[in-house]
Amino acid sequence: MMGHGRTAIRKVRQDVDQRPFLVIWEATRACQLVCQHCRADSQSEPHPRQLTTAEGERLLDDIASFGAPSPMVVISGGDPFEREDLEHLLAYGTRAGLSMSLAPSVTPAATRERFAAAAAAGAKAVSISLDGATAATHDGFRGIDGVFDATLPVCRDLVELGLRLQINTTVTAGNLAELPGILRQVVDLRAFLWSVFLLVPTGRGEALQALPPDEVEDLLHWLVDVSHHLAVKTTEAPHFRRVVLQRRAAGDADPAPTFGLGATYRWLRGELDALLAERPLPTRVPRPPLDINAGRGFVFIDHIGLVHPSGFLPVPGGSLRERSLPEIYREAPLFRQLRDASLLGGRCGRCEYRHVCGGSRSRAYAVTGDPLAEEPYCAYEPAGGRVIDATGAPVPA
Repeated sequence: MMGHGRTAIRKVRQDVDQRPFLVIWEATRACQLVCQHCRADSQSEPHPRQLTTAEGERLLDDIASFGAPSPMVVISGGDPFEREDLEHLLAYGTRAGLSMSLAPSVTPAATRERFAAAAAAGAKAVSISLDGATAATHDGFRGIDGVFDATLPVCRDLVELGLRLQINTTVTAGNLAELPGILRQVVDLRAFLWSVFLLVPTGRGEALQALPPDEVEDLLHWLVDVSHHLAVKTTEAPHFRRVVLQRRAAGDADPAPTFGLGATYRWLRGELDALLAERPLPTRVPRPPLDINAGRGFVFIDHIGLVHPSGFLPVPGGSLRERSLPEIYREAPLFRQLRDASLLGGRCGRCEYRHVCGGSRSRAYAVTGDPLAEEPYCAYEPAGGRVIDATGAPVPA
């Protein structure tokens, strides 16, 4: 287990009240896929009001203006390869001193040549979605046959080109049983990071079935186990940070009886043990999860320049066509509220882990209409007492 000399949760160096750690820019809604879980209603053609090249340059200048350490930038979509100026924007951001990454869709546009051009323009990392261990499941998610078979060669190309490969997996009740198989793929593809996303019932994702809270808990504990062999992060699952702290406090105790975990955890753990018996993976110091959340270290810019705390929280704090990104991030009332843990409602507001978790604000909004409501897919009942900080220690009174 992780030693107590090292923080279990990674605090960002910058003041998250003043600047984000990560900026996601949905550069276009245009995409040739129709993924079931997508928060966006993608379209085959670019939106007529999507940010122009000049506006994209101004956005990148805005991001650079936050100063060092500069926020990391991911250009996403839709499919960013639908923008003819993609390489120009990557190069522009790189010249501005920004760390640029890419989150494309696997379509016929995702060629080795385009990725090589993106790398030459300054892209450092690429995230690719893999939502099933089989073509039937993954292609069912994507809405188009053949995507799974095209995804694996794309991933191999990225690694060969020297780009860091991140695999993104959205977990629903429909693909939970395939997670061990997806983990095998992640290992085989030599991904540097597995990003596991807990479904937010928004956009087309409303039609999918989210995991119930007790199974979410089982999954998060299993991801702690996986993190001793592979770098793992979670998206829209800030309660992973609470689980990491709980597991560190429990030491080497068996988590199943210690935390009352269910059959899903026991099955997933058995599958991980089988994988480790089949192909021994190196034991590593787990990558500490990053202490950021919607509007608190994280910001999302949509295709027409509206600035959101998260891509899954469809309430804008302002428009880039009216105010600068630093102004909106620092001053918009919604962003300021989301950075104040004392405003959280329900169990989140009472939780001793509220400063290092805070729950998914996107999921709270999707289910209740209130971005400050309690996280509806968390099984943890607050124990009360002293508030816990990122080291697992009580915050001084």
